[in-house]
Amino acid sequence: MERPRLKEALNIPNCMCYFRILLIPLFVWRFATAETAADYYLAGGIVALSGLTDLFDGKIARRFQMVTELGKFLDPLADKLTLGALLLCMALRRPALWPLMALFAVKEGFMAVMGLLLLRRGRKLDGAMWFGKVCTATLYLAAAVLLLFPGLPGGVQNGIALLCAAVMAATLGLYLPVFRRMWRESAR
Repeated sequence: MERPRLKEALNIPNCMCYFRILLIPLFVWRFATAETAADYYLAGGIVALSGLTDLFDGKIARRFQMVTELGKFLDPLADKLTLGALLLCMALRRPALWPLMALFAVKEGFMAVMGLLLLRRGRKLDGAMWFGKVCTATLYLAAAVLLLFPGLPGGVQNGIALLCAAVMAATLGLYLPVFRRMWRESAR
């Protein structure tokens, strides 16, 4: 990736990605110090703001021809950091979510390693696949439900976690042949 020019690095969609990344410590602090339902709602509001920013940064980039290589890197990075922080914070309060956090780490670790290996071979995944977007949306929605309804019964929380795990496992399974094909093509 060539070094971005300042104008590209500071375009509106990229600034929205920076903003999303800056919201992570604010969310973590708000969640970690939450004692009342209102505190959880505020943490959920921070996540909702991040999610809305995520929704619009790509639309703005495409609509106004502001798509950059830096943005293609920043957007998924902001997603992964945000979701990782969400899952970690919630797993610290709800131990039943640790397996989901572990699966997230395995999936994202695999994606990162394969992405780096392919990049060294001159190939890269050009944007998220539809199933990756579904996985991200599912995790955001599940996190929002768990944040906005902190008193949900354990069985409901476990059901949400199982749904997320199934979607994540399916997403990883769908990415495997994509990376396998890219690996074969890069060897030619």
